[in-house]
Amino acid sequence: QVQLVESGGGLVQAGDSLRLSCAASGRTYGMGWFCQAPGMEREFVAAIRGSGGDALYADSVEGRFTISRDNAKNTVYLQMNNLKPEDTAVYYCAAQGAPWTDLKNQAWYKYWGQGTQVTVSS
Repeated sequence: QVQLVESGGGLVQAGDSLRLSCAASGRTYGMGWFCQAPGMEREFVAAIRGSGGDALYADSVEGRFTISRDNAKNTVYLQMNNLKPEDTAVYYCAAQGAPWTDLKNQAWYKYWGQGTQVTVSS
């Protein structure tokens, strides 16, 4: 069983930056970030392979967000730049239970964090 703990959310203004962190209690395979806005379904934001390669992004965040990981610390990061009000959501970190599976599909993620709120004011 792997536990995930997110941190780094907060209230910022449009154009600001935030860095989310997700610390895992053990080694993980692919890891991803998903977000859920009020009244909306949870959706894919970004993901990265266990090796640190194959970073993928949702079209809405491509060029603004960067996912990275430090396997020595069992931690994955999401650098969020040029934030927009539409980025407001609860952001969840997730870890896959097996290697080489679909990084964008939530069904392949076995472990989930508790979520961290990101609010972007205009």
